[in-house]
Amino acid sequence: MSVLEHVRTLKIVRMEVGTAEKIIERLLFICALSSTLIVFFIIAFILKEGLPALALGTDFFFGMTWCPKHGQFGIIPTVVSTFIVGIGALTIAASIGIPAAVYLAEFSPEWLRNVIKPSVEMLVGIPSIVLGFFGLMVLVVFIRDSIGGYGECILAGWIILAIMTLPHVISISEDSIRAVPKAYKEASLALGATHWETVKRVILPNARSGILASMVLGMGNAIGETMAVLMVIGNPNIPWIPSSVLEPVRVLTSTIVIEHSYVAWGSMHQHALFALGFVLFIVVAILNVITTTIIRRGMSGRR
Repeated sequence: MSVLEHVRTLKIVRMEVGTAEKIIERLLFICALSSTLIVFFIIAFILKEGLPALALGTDFFFGMTWCPKHGQFGIIPTVVSTFIVGIGALTIAASIGIPAAVYLAEFSPEWLRNVIKPSVEMLVGIPSIVLGFFGLMVLVVFIRDSIGGYGECILAGWIILAIMTLPHVISISEDSIRAVPKAYKEASLALGATHWETVKRVILPNARSGILASMVLGMGNAIGETMAVLMVIGNPNIPWIPSSVLEPVRVLTSTIVIEHSYVAWGSMHQHALFALGFVLFIVVAILNVITTTIIRRGMSGRR
C-alpha cells in the first residue's frame, strides 16, 4: 500500500468515526431532551387540570376548610399539616443522622463503617408500604397503648418518615464530611487542636453545604412520601390544623390518594386534587432548587 492510499484510508476511517460520534451525540441529546419534555408535559397537564381550582384564588390558597361536598377547597390546614409532619420527621432524622455521619466519617473503625453504612443505605430499598404496614401494626398500637390518643397521629408519621429520611441524611452528610480536604484536618491537629475540636471547628463548617443539602433533600422526601404516611397519620375526613402531636392529620399526598378514588370526572373536586398535586410539585421543586444552590455554593467556596 502506497503512502497516498494509506492517507486516504485514514481519512475514510476518521470520517466514519466522526459520523458515528455525531449520531451518538444526537441520540444522547434526544434522550436528554425527551426527559425534559416528559417533565414539562406532566407539569403542563397537572396545571391545565388544576387551573379551575387555582382560579378560585384566596378561597383555595387561604381557605381554612376542605369539604368537597359543600364546595369548599381551602388548602391551608392540609399544607400546614404537611409541613408539620415533614419538619418534625426531618428534625428527628437530623438529630440522629448527623451525629451518626460524624461518627462514621471520623471515629468509626473501617470494618464497623463497612457494616453500618450499607445497613443504613439498605433502608432505601425497603418499600414504603412495608414501613407503613410496620408503623400501622406496631408503632400505632404502641403509641395508642403507651402514650394515648388514637395511635394514628403526627408522632407516628414523624417516626416512620424519619426512618425513611435517615439514609439520605447519613449517607450524604458522611460523604460531605469525608470530602473535606485532609490538609485542613492535619493543619488543625498540628496547631494543637484535639480531634473533636478539629471536627467541630474545622471539618463540620467546611462540610456544612453538603449537610444542609442532605437535610433539604430529606425534607423533600418526607413531604412527597405517600403510602407510609397514609397508613399511620389518621386522615380525618375534614382536615384541621393540629394542636397536638397525638392528633390525626391530613397531608397533601394522602388527600390526593384517598379522594381520587371517588371523585367525579370533570368536577371542581377533581380540579382541586390536581391543584393540590401542582402545589406539592412547586414545594418539592423549590426544595430541589435550594439544594442545588447550597451544593454549588459549597463547591465554589472550596475552590
